[in-house]
Amino acid sequence: MESILNQSQIDFALETIGEMFPNAHCELNHRNPFELAIAVMLSAQCTDALVNRVTPGLFEKYHTPEDYLSVPLEELQNDIRSIGLYRNKAKHIRQMCERLIEDYDGELPRNREELIKLPGIGRKTANVIVSVAFGEPALAVDTHVERVTKRLGICRWKDSVLEVEKTLMRRVPREKWSETHHRLIFFGRYHCKAQAPKCPECPLLDLCREGRKRMKGGDLAVAQERNDA
Repeated sequence: MESILNQSQIDFALETIGEMFPNAHCELNHRNPFELAIAVMLSAQCTDALVNRVTPGLFEKYHTPEDYLSVPLEELQNDIRSIGLYRNKAKHIRQMCERLIEDYDGELPRNREELIKLPGIGRKTANVIVSVAFGEPALAVDTHVERVTKRLGICRWKDSVLEVEKTLMRRVPREKWSETHHRLIFFGRYHCKAQAPKCPECPLLDLCREGRKRMKGGDLAVAQERNDA
């Protein structure tokens, strides 16, 4: 039977992660909600660091939805060429800008359900926008959040991204959703990495089913003794 953490264990894990990364935050550079939406769209299957290398020039050139529509598609593609999937992302950015002008007077909607209607914006992106730009509690599940919650045993291995989000919404108080989202991302990005996670020095090793599997026998005992010291 799959090993799943109980509520007290989840609370301890999230508290520990919070102590490790108390200042976790959105690392995508932006100056307003519209720029955040563009940055999050660009970040799909791409690192925030790479996006942040592209957006200074992009945001200097384009300020409004109308600006993105004032140039040929090929020009916008060239402006974001160093980012993966740049052709599709450029197309989605233009489609989103068209919809913003047609249906929202050029302004980004503040409502999650309205955001999801926009081309190129899925549930994760909408959750990031309402949380970071508008201060609405939300739990955006990206690859880091999904990996960490499944490794620890907060969620089941077979859970979909939506099921992970719903589990976290049940397990985490609403007022802590946004900070939990950022802290889980930092934990996954800088500690519980996809490749070479820092299991030997992890304070959650005793709880983590994946960590215990990776650290077998004597290595596990040594790591636990060091973390307890």
